[in-house]
Amino acid sequence: MHTTTHQAPQAAAAGAPASGGLIDAPTRRAISDRLELLATQAQRRSAAYSAQTALLWSRISERLATGKLMRPGLVMLGYRAFGGRNEARAIDLGCAFELLHAALLIHDDVVDRDFVRRGEKTISALYRDHAIASGRNRADAEHAGNSVGIIAGDLLISEAIKLAARASAGSDSEAGVQQAFFQAIEQAGAGELEDLLYSLAPAPATTSQVLRMEQMKTAAYSFQLPLQAGALLAGAHPGQAEALGAVGCQLGVAYQIIDDVLGTFGDPARTGKPVESDLREFKSTILLALASEQPEFAKLLGGFREGTVDAGRIRQELAAQGAERFARQLAQQLCSRATGSAAFLDLPEEARTLLRECTGLILDRSS
Repeated sequence: MHTTTHQAPQAAAAGAPASGGLIDAPTRRAISDRLELLATQAQRRSAAYSAQTALLWSRISERLATGKLMRPGLVMLGYRAFGGRNEARAIDLGCAFELLHAALLIHDDVVDRDFVRRGEKTISALYRDHAIASGRNRADAEHAGNSVGIIAGDLLISEAIKLAARASAGSDSEAGVQQAFFQAIEQAGAGELEDLLYSLAPAPATTSQVLRMEQMKTAAYSFQLPLQAGALLAGAHPGQAEALGAVGCQLGVAYQIIDDVLGTFGDPARTGKPVESDLREFKSTILLALASEQPEFAKLLGGFREGTVDAGRIRQELAAQGAERFARQLAQQLCSRATGSAAFLDLPEEARTLLRECTGLILDRSS
């Protein structure tokens, strides 16, 4: 256990989470303020040697703490579930996972050639537009914008690693926490690689391949390892932390399945993403994997890849086959399995309550 130093607002025991999230309002503010300070410090440091890098950090900072802060929330859940008392450390660890998330989103937009995120221009889009205004052709401008996106993501990952190391430094669980964080980076990279390579294959990945890829790409760094690292930081036994992470892994895959559904059938005004984006990039989503088990759909998808069938037709056929319904049922099954497991039932009551709330947030979300 850590000795208590600077205390951030205690919440899970003192009050209910804020509406629509896992974090109470005081802790959300503490996390948001910490992220803002971290970005400001990075901007000031870089200003000493590069005005352009300082400007890039300014643009990065505008996009931090604008989402659900789900990953810091799960770090705090794991930390509080096992009696952690040094909440300043836990907030730093949660912010490290959020910085990693911000980096991976930027890199993912580059891979997917997306220039809109949550209804706003991405970092890459800002620099693309600047290049166009400077007289570059569109192809060169997009290359320039995506190059800046790669750099921005790299800067964020560097800050995330330093922060995670600082959060655990000197604690009994230092090695375990850092290993969990490094594993989050490694598995996210592996999942992104498999996602990309599946999109180049002549046919979509199988259902089991997609589920494994989504476990690495999303579930590990978004659910499993934030919960596990938070528990370790609090002093949980490694076996206890791993059991909590296993529950989170199933919830994380369910989260990504719903993300696949929203990417094809969601409201772009709420998701901030065009409904044909995944199809355009030939993403092997759970929807395509399920539908491609039918030979007729597999043939239709082949026509789409050859350019003889448009994306609208694919979406219509997915709807006709009930792919959305089956995907949502699978997500529900994963959540039920997670909350019915022996590992879940062995968790402290407070953790079980928040994780059950998390399943509702996963299954009912629209953005």
